[in-house]
Amino acid sequence: MKFLKLKTVPVAPWSSPQPLNLHPRLCTFFYLCVGLSVFGLGEAALVSANAGVSPWTVLAQGVGRVANVNLGLATLLVSVCVLLFWIPLRQTPGIGTVANVLIVSLVIELSLRVLPQPEAISFQVAQAVAGVLLVGLGSGIYLVANLGPGPRDGLMTGLARRTDLPIAVVRTTLEIAAVAVGWSLGGNIGLGTVLFAFGIGPAVSLGLHAVGLTFTGTDAD
Repeated sequence: MKFLKLKTVPVAPWSSPQPLNLHPRLCTFFYLCVGLSVFGLGEAALVSANAGVSPWTVLAQGVGRVANVNLGLATLLVSVCVLLFWIPLRQTPGIGTVANVLIVSLVIELSLRVLPQPEAISFQVAQAVAGVLLVGLGSGIYLVANLGPGPRDGLMTGLARRTDLPIAVVRTTLEIAAVAVGWSLGGNIGLGTVLFAFGIGPAVSLGLHAVGLTFTGTDAD
C-alpha cells in the first residue's frame, strides 16, 4: 500500500521540464493525450453506469440550483472558482489545462454512445468502480506529462505540496467536501458518487505510482 503515501507527482523521461511549455516533445504531448483520453473514458463509464454522478457534478448541481443557472454554466463557475485557488498555491497552467477540457469532453461524448448502461445494481457498481480506476490511471499518465493539470487536479497537487500530505488524502478530502457542499445546496448523490468520492484519491495515487514504476522503476516520495 506504499502508493497511498505518495506526496508528489513522479518524473518520467518524457515529462515536460515545466508545465508552461508551448513546444513540448511529441512523446510528452502523446502521453498527455493518452492520459486525458483514459480519464475521459473513466468519466463516461461512471456516467453510463447510472449509479450517480461525480462529486464535483453534485457541487455544480447545487450551485446551479442556488444560482438558477444550467448545469453547464454552473460547472464553469465551479471550475473558475477552483482556478482562483491556484493563485495562492502558485500553480502553473499549461496546454494540458486547456487540453483537459477539450479532450475529456470529446472522449466522454464519444464513449457514451458505445458504453453499456447496466440495469442490475451489481453491474452498475462494477462499471462505476472501473470508471474510478480508469480516471485514476488517466490522471497518473497525464499528470506525469507535466504540461499543466486540470482545475481539480491542480488544486489537489498544489494542496499536497503545501500541506505535505499524501495525494490520496488531499484528493479524498476535496471530493468529500465537494459532495457535502453540493448535497447541502440541493445536488443529487448516488452510490457511484460515494464510490468516486472515497475511491478517486487512492486511484489517482495508484495511477501515479504505476506510471512511476513503469517508466522509472520508482515513484515519488
